Amino acid sequence: MFKALVSLAAVAASLQLVNGAIIRRVTCPDGNTVGNAACCGLFAIRDDIQENLFDGGECGEEVHESLRLTFHDAIGFSPALARQGKFGGGGADGSVVTFEDTETAFHANLGIDEIIDAQKPFIAKHNITAGDFIQFAGAIGVSNCPGAPRLQFLLGRPAATQASPDLLVPEPFDSVDKILARFADVGFSPAEVVALLASHTIAAADHVDPTIPGTPFDSTPNSFDTQFFIETQLRGTLFPGTAGNQGEVQSPLRGEIRLQSDGALARDSRTACEWQSFVNNQAKLQSAFKAAMAKLAVLGQNTRRMVDCSDVIPLPKAANSKAHFPAGQTRNNVEQACRATAFPTLPTDPGPATSVPPVPPS
Repeated sequence: MFKALVSLAAVAASLQLVNGAIIRRVTCPDGNTVGNAACCGLFAIRDDIQENLFDGGECGEEVHESLRLTFHDAIGFSPALARQGKFGGGGADGSVVTFEDTETAFHANLGIDEIIDAQKPFIAKHNITAGDFIQFAGAIGVSNCPGAPRLQFLLGRPAATQASPDLLVPEPFDSVDKILARFADVGFSPAEVVALLASHTIAAADHVDPTIPGTPFDSTPNSFDTQFFIETQLRGTLFPGTAGNQGEVQSPLRGEIRLQSDGALARDSRTACEWQSFVNNQAKLQSAFKAAMAKLAVLGQNTRRMVDCSDVIPLPKAANSKAHFPAGQTRNNVEQACRATAFPTLPTDPGPATSVPPVPPS
């Protein structure tokens, strides 16, 4: 018995040593600690962009645009084209910056030149590829938004060698069939498409209706919360600016814009129940978005050659809002699309009908 106990103790000690080796962290020259020394240089980049790109760490316009850029760069990837012997794009490789003149001319990339031009000085200043910087800046920016998950960031994307082909970025006027097919080409399920669209909870449109730049998609554009998934299911009654804009349909609130694609996905039988499942479920929203973004951020990349530097990304603050109907809206205004589950019961804000202010420029 004594020998057996001694043997077990030895095994336990050995496991502690092994585990200690696994979790041992590296202290960087600046005093920060990370899991891999290759990540040390990212702290200076993080601090620079927080102060000088994101206005001291705000969840504002540059964060919205930086998150949009992560998607527009990464989705430029098509295994289907590659199987035809054509170049299918490099995915999350920074080609939208490296070949800016080509890719900003694509219709789907309208207006993205503004955030590219804002990011390029940081890329030139720091020893980092455009592909890494785009995804890093997106993850840092999202961390400024209360309620957001801490996104994964892997370091090691090589420089882009070619511009992405055109027509790979979905447009807001595309049909649900076309959107789901485009995402299926890069390995995303309908549920993952819905999860990715959680990005619209901290987004605003500048060019869908150019007469009203900075128009948000929900009433809380500076919080990563479930309001986007609530408000897209409310009956549209008005346009926040001018009518007749391609890719726009009526929204329920003054000052809020609704993309045609968002409204359609919220009501399509393939995605409606998943859409509704995020209502009043902050934990699921965070988990699903984090997983979908981790997948998006490495499209076209060899992750075995990359280093996990997620510990450089700050921990976001807790959510600062609770699911609710905006003032003037109730469950009676919901266009129920999920046949399997009733829409959750939510409180309605008191006061006059909600009017959403635009997101101010930097």
